[in-house]
Amino acid sequence: MARLPRLDLVGAPQHLIQRGNNRQACFASDEDFAAYANWLKEYADKFSVDVHAWVLMTNHVHILCTPNRPKAISQMMQGLGRQYVRYFNHVYKRTGTLWEGRYKTCLVQEEDYLLHLYRYIELNPVRAGMVDDPANYSWSSYQINALGKQSDLCHAHTSYVGLGRTPTERQNEYRKLFKYHVEGELLTNIRQSVNKGLALGNERFKEEIEQLTGRKMQEGKRGRPVGLRRDG
Repeated sequence: MARLPRLDLVGAPQHLIQRGNNRQACFASDEDFAAYANWLKEYADKFSVDVHAWVLMTNHVHILCTPNRPKAISQMMQGLGRQYVRYFNHVYKRTGTLWEGRYKTCLVQEEDYLLHLYRYIELNPVRAGMVDDPANYSWSSYQINALGKQSDLCHAHTSYVGLGRTPTERQNEYRKLFKYHVEGELLTNIRQSVNKGLALGNERFKEEIEQLTGRKMQEGKRGRPVGLRRDG
């Protein structure tokens, strides 16, 4: 069965997940994390993609970003993926694939949902039991968005900028979002949307995307509710 082409809406935020093949480790050292982050910055700049939030886990990656021109995200991920695989295979004297097929992606509604996705992404290390506080994990955007660490990689989305008039106000309000975990129906919707390539947003948003793209953006009704999926 032929794969559907990726949705390509300039200016629309997207949540991406790239996983290691068979859940194998994609990063084995701080040098690996740093190499991936550096190339993410390089290819995001090259293809005009604004990266808003990200986390690099041992065997997968989450990125929240907005393309500023057609096919920008596909070009960024293709270049980044190939560059990093060459590096990883060379360093660890291996051959073959590293990634689990194509990266997964979904469109995200800015109002009401985007900041939840920031939080979902940066809380990954906490849900995985790696740290108790997202501030203690170096390989995510939390220290940038919440604590003011300087970065050339992150571009603040307007939803983030709207949290306050000054950087300090925005960081304070952003940290307040992390008093609560992402759980329940919201957690299920986030995971389901990206795993199945559906839109993350309210019913009106999903209907608008369906009209624009001609693609189904909502899960069909089932006899039983969708259960929680693994963290990732």
